[in-house]
Amino acid sequence: MRHDTRFAKTRLRAAASAAVAVALGAAALTAMPSTASAAGDGLSVQYRTSATGATADQSEPWFKVKNTGSTTVQLANVKLRYYFKADSASASYRFACSWAVKGCANITGTFGTLANPTATADRYLEIGFTSGAGTLAPGTDTSDMQLRFYQSTWQTLNQSDDYSFGASQTSYADWSKVTAQLSGATLWGTAPAGNDPTNPPTDPPTDPPATGATLFDDFNYSAYNDPKIAAHGWSVRSTSGGPGVSGATWAPENVTFASTSGNSVMNLETSTSGTGESTKQTEVVTNTRKFKNGTYAARVKFNDAPKYGPDGDHLVQTFFTINDLTAPMADDYSEYDFEYLPNGGWGETSNILYTTSWETYQADPWVAVNQHTEGRQSYNGWHDLVLTIDNNNIKYYIDGQLFGTHDAAYLPERPMSINFNQWLIDFGGLTSSTARAYDEQVDYVLHVKDQVLTPAQVAAKVAAYRGAGTTFEDTVPSS
Repeated sequence: MRHDTRFAKTRLRAAASAAVAVALGAAALTAMPSTASAAGDGLSVQYRTSATGATADQSEPWFKVKNTGSTTVQLANVKLRYYFKADSASASYRFACSWAVKGCANITGTFGTLANPTATADRYLEIGFTSGAGTLAPGTDTSDMQLRFYQSTWQTLNQSDDYSFGASQTSYADWSKVTAQLSGATLWGTAPAGNDPTNPPTDPPTDPPATGATLFDDFNYSAYNDPKIAAHGWSVRSTSGGPGVSGATWAPENVTFASTSGNSVMNLETSTSGTGESTKQTEVVTNTRKFKNGTYAARVKFNDAPKYGPDGDHLVQTFFTINDLTAPMADDYSEYDFEYLPNGGWGETSNILYTTSWETYQADPWVAVNQHTEGRQSYNGWHDLVLTIDNNNIKYYIDGQLFGTHDAAYLPERPMSINFNQWLIDFGGLTSSTARAYDEQVDYVLHVKDQVLTPAQVAAKVAAYRGAGTTFEDTVPSS
């Protein structure tokens, strides 16, 4: 959950707020596509850079991906890899998209470590696509993808020793030092020796142990005051306080339960008539903080339109995990958010989804230390949300697709609670006093302690619970 109406992107160890690209130099190669995975499949990659210097504040690999085959390609099945040499063994990097014809919200960037380091590569940036990127018909390309990455400390990068870097590539041309895969098969480019992109070393295990301590709740309750809710470790909030508009209260009676398609669904309703005193917000939270590393998952329905009344309030619909801030800028604070703003807010004018990993903050003067990824598009409807935390990074998935990877600097130091809430930042300039209400719905929640599951493994685990008729289980020990 956000702590203030101002969305801050400040980082504790980042001194710069903007990067200036500098110019860099190396030789181009003729691209030789690999054997296609199936008849009719084919991809090529064109590359250029707008940061051509031997050193730069950020690396700027720009790409076009072309379908050279005879069948239509789903971009969600395409992965590119750009290989580089880390600036130090402890260096961490962040990905950003400046502009893309396919939409930056539909492009993902994650970092990995090569199994067999070479003199010019020990890391890679993997570029992927969400389903929103659509398809490529034969002979068409993605057009511009203006991408960049930088050290999390904003220290200068040395590009001159990076395998995939080409200083002379100031206009688009085929580039074989970037690999492209379609559904796991390499169709283009040559990786550094001994590092074919198949079966990357940073993947989670294919078959995680089946015995991990687990919380699963299908939210099979009769009402907000059902005694089973407290017995199962949940609290429906009625206490005062933030976040939200001044004067708002938390209304437990606005948390309801109903059957949808054979499953019990929890509904959080937030209502207002345009004043703080008329605003009723909703939150459901675990009573204990006992969740830390592992996998968190929930199926959540975000809604762009109100269930009744005029639209336009700046609303936040959430799934997150959090602990308490013991002091301003305390370094043992942790919070990991999925936050959907259907009407914008925090300076955004349209719908946007944030995933944010928090290191710490202080309220006055406002300072926020976090890392975030955003998707500027509608997420109206049901979505499978997965968050994984291990000893190396934090990953966020939406509908089976990797949405963002955040750095080890933001890993949790203490256990946290699991929360869902829906609240108002402000009224979005809406002056109407007409009553209106918004819904966020939750199908289930799952946590598996100390295990990183793929989205497919999450789905299988939930299906197994439901197949066995299990609506609740909590074997996670108290911390």
